[in-house]
Amino acid sequence: MRESIDQCVEELQERVLKVAETGQGIGEILDALGLSHMRLNSAQLIAVLDMLIDGITPVNDEIVTACLNVCEAHKRFLYAISGLLRKGDVVEEQAPAAKSAPVEEPQAEAPSEDMAGMAAMAKEMGMEEDMAEETADMPVPEPEPEPEPMQPEAKPAEQAKTPAKPDKAPAPQAISSIRVPTDRLDRVIELVGKLMVTYAVIAQGGAQNMNQVAASLRELDNVISQLQKEVDAIRLVPLKQIFMPMHRLVKSLSQKIGKKLDFEVKGEELPLDKTIVESLNEPLVHLLRNAVDHGLELPDERKIAGKPEIGHVTLSAWRKGEYAYISVQDDGKGMDPERILNKALEKGIAEVGAEYSEEEILQFVLQSGFSTAEKITDVSGRGVGMDAVVNAIRVSLDGDVEISSELGKGSEFTISIPLDRSANEGIVDALVCKVGGDVFIIPSRDVVEIYMPKLNEVVELPDGRETVDVRGSVHSLLRLADLLGLTAEVEDIQLAQAVVVRVGEYKAAILVDEVLRQQQVVITGFTVPVEEVFDIPILGYGMMGESDALVINTEELLQNFQDRIHRENRNA
Repeated sequence: MRESIDQCVEELQERVLKVAETGQGIGEILDALGLSHMRLNSAQLIAVLDMLIDGITPVNDEIVTACLNVCEAHKRFLYAISGLLRKGDVVEEQAPAAKSAPVEEPQAEAPSEDMAGMAAMAKEMGMEEDMAEETADMPVPEPEPEPEPMQPEAKPAEQAKTPAKPDKAPAPQAISSIRVPTDRLDRVIELVGKLMVTYAVIAQGGAQNMNQVAASLRELDNVISQLQKEVDAIRLVPLKQIFMPMHRLVKSLSQKIGKKLDFEVKGEELPLDKTIVESLNEPLVHLLRNAVDHGLELPDERKIAGKPEIGHVTLSAWRKGEYAYISVQDDGKGMDPERILNKALEKGIAEVGAEYSEEEILQFVLQSGFSTAEKITDVSGRGVGMDAVVNAIRVSLDGDVEISSELGKGSEFTISIPLDRSANEGIVDALVCKVGGDVFIIPSRDVVEIYMPKLNEVVELPDGRETVDVRGSVHSLLRLADLLGLTAEVEDIQLAQAVVVRVGEYKAAILVDEVLRQQQVVITGFTVPVEEVFDIPILGYGMMGESDALVINTEELLQNFQDRIHRENRNA
């Protein structure tokens, strides 16, 4: 038995080493190791494997070493289930060391990494406890045996601490370099020079010539604004950086599943902030794979439907106002609303007897655990649905996903992303407001307008909530002082001011004592986990120069308010 296991594992190792030499065939290796068929709970992990298989991520020394480590873990696993390794047994001879690869040899900690990887695989297979027992007393082979005495074996409790955390998703594929035109760099250098000159004028002038100091401060403000715009522009990268590799992804995928298609890319020159481009890569990989695998029919099926044998998939991007849109469209079979609704009712996602529009029914495919796939393939159906994609877009990019489909004609998934940078950190425009004697900051990106309500425009509902009529539009009225546990200094509502904010499609009016001014502030997070101690809608501190103030998290404030309404309605 031992010889059979060794022979099989050695064949796997030889195939891995061949991949290291040629750089080809990594997909077959992942199939042989069982990695391409694992059910994973992370869209990011699936995207990493997909990009490796499709050639988007090149094979490097670290990947080859990891594959060899998995081979060694397979050997130990087979030893365990074949009875060669049991708790309390002593192996007479160590397994022969794996052939050395033309890569950097793993350090002494590598065996524990193997065990961590094996524990993670066992957890996916529902065998975590069994593996913990079987591997508790496994010997740890070294790349080259040393004559020194062996280290004491780890106890099961100690080994339980070593497995890698499977829930921690890898960071998005980072853009390590940006191409910047030399003229833009020249402008940045010129603006830095102006900053130095203006600072020297202020420092040398002192308080003797206040007119000169005031003029220099205005010039300083102007230069800082220009410098900020230039730096923001430098961060812009074209979508081509992530759109170009998609050609190879779609081509290899269509060949794998036997489908013919034309792939068209539009708007690849659209520049977006590098953080947005980095976060878009994995959702787009998932959407394109779904379009090719689920959306398009096989050539014979397209013939029967009266369509050309060659399908069409389009990846396009454009900008409209302060939003960027990325669309994945196919001319396949489309989605059946009736089938989706039945599946949603079966899974308890939809309410029995409720009326839903076609748009609302299509949104069910974005829910967790929803799938209409009839069979699981190595392309899709490995544990992650569209909910992982839409959550990544909503959480990381503050965007959203819209779905349109026509049965028999095709489907389109459109990602909408706000272009303004996140208000969670950095320099932002904001309103400085006074509430209950304290100063708070509301990011301007969420503000629609400032309104002074009249008494007859405020209506109190039977459940205690209030609404305000702002020029014919009725919004919920949120008294910020009450929400934060403060006492408002302005009791007459007609003397207070309402800041109308919008998050997504929802609008509300936040009542404050007074809006002091609008200015740029630097937002920084708390150095301690305040959000874990206090349940308050606060982003962090806003530094304004002469003082600091707390920054209101408008999105969380409105979400908490809506959640409270839902709870009250359920309890009613």
